[in-house]
Amino acid sequence: MLTDPLFLLVVVACLAVAVILLMGISGFGKAGEANSRRSNLFMRYRIYAQAIAIVLILVFVFFRRTGG
Repeated sequence: MLTDPLFLLVVVACLAVAVILLMGISGFGKAGEANSRRSNLFMRYRIYAQAIAIVLILVFVFFRRTGG
């Protein structure tokens, strides 16, 4: 499974979501208007990255169930 490029793409997408989430959460603890805006921007990016990750997971499951 570790040699499957689609699986590796799913893992990278999930890790990207986790990194973006941590970057967004780190901004919430800091004071200031700029940090608040930056944190909200990261949370928006997280939603987009999460949607891409979910689509990739569904594609992976579909191709592995059909034997493709």
